[in-house]
Amino acid sequence: MKKIIPTLFVSLLGLGLTVQSQAALAEAGEIRIAQQYGISYLPTLIVEHQKLLEKHAKAAGLGEVKVTWAKFAGANVMNDALLSNSLDIASAGAPPAITLWAKTKGEVKLVAAMNSMPNLLNTRNPNVRSIRDLTDKDKIAVPAVKVGFQPVLLQMAAAKEFGDANAFKLDPYTVSLAHPDAYVALTSGTGEINAHFTSPPFSQLEAKKEGIRTILNSFDVLGGPATFNVLYASRRFHDDNPKLYGAFLKAFQEATDIINRDKKAAAQLYLSYANDKKTSLEEVQQILADPQVTFTLTPQNVTKYSDFLFKIGTIKQNPASWKDLFFPEVHHLPGS
Repeated sequence: MKKIIPTLFVSLLGLGLTVQSQAALAEAGEIRIAQQYGISYLPTLIVEHQKLLEKHAKAAGLGEVKVTWAKFAGANVMNDALLSNSLDIASAGAPPAITLWAKTKGEVKLVAAMNSMPNLLNTRNPNVRSIRDLTDKDKIAVPAVKVGFQPVLLQMAAAKEFGDANAFKLDPYTVSLAHPDAYVALTSGTGEINAHFTSPPFSQLEAKKEGIRTILNSFDVLGGPATFNVLYASRRFHDDNPKLYGAFLKAFQEATDIINRDKKAAAQLYLSYANDKKTSLEEVQQILADPQVTFTLTPQNVTKYSDFLFKIGTIKQNPASWKDLFFPEVHHLPGS
């Protein structure tokens, strides 16, 4: 018995360690991904409705993975969800992702770029011809005040127009409102919302309305094309789920390829999946065919955002290069 007990104990201990090792190697059986509104999120719609992630997860040997999609109106709530571990992959403008990267000291990093496309600041106020004419009587709808893409671009425009010390001059005029709701508010001609800083298709649809004009283009502020939306995730999710993370990247690349291969088919997919009753097929095709609108995983001029956010004190650390912001799986791309 003296020999059997230690041997049995060692065997059970070994079995326990094996079970623990297998548990440690197991990846998540569910992935939770965020979406927002507009044509810029078309790749996520394609991944969702064509079940591309499920396909690539199965090919990676992960079996049946549950994919949960959540719709968000802005980056502020999405960032909170990511920090509370109730979300795995966020999708938003580059500035809020960079802000969270700095806040968490790199525990949240960017996965890939999604696209590059101009955002327009539209107004129905006949007295406003440029941002210099804006007053406290103007209410500018943005998805998330202060932290979203559009508010940061507004800060960049203010710094350029009024000087760095006045970068936050226009912040008090912004109001948080989802793009579809802001579109209705602006075009209705009633209520306090008389301006909207937005992305396609809302930006183009508004600009066609009588009495509405564009007073700012994000590409003019940035000095040319730059990444608009990005995907980002926690280091914990990335490190604990290498196969699932890789499957997501492959699914997203496939969706991007679908868009770039056939713009007409991509436009039809958008109208089928987005429940967009305002935009015609021809209008979506025109947007996708615009040479300023590109869908790519390659980051473009993202350090323009980080340099600005660091200069005005929003972030306390500035990346030495774009690769500091992104997980290594995209470091081989010709980013900037």
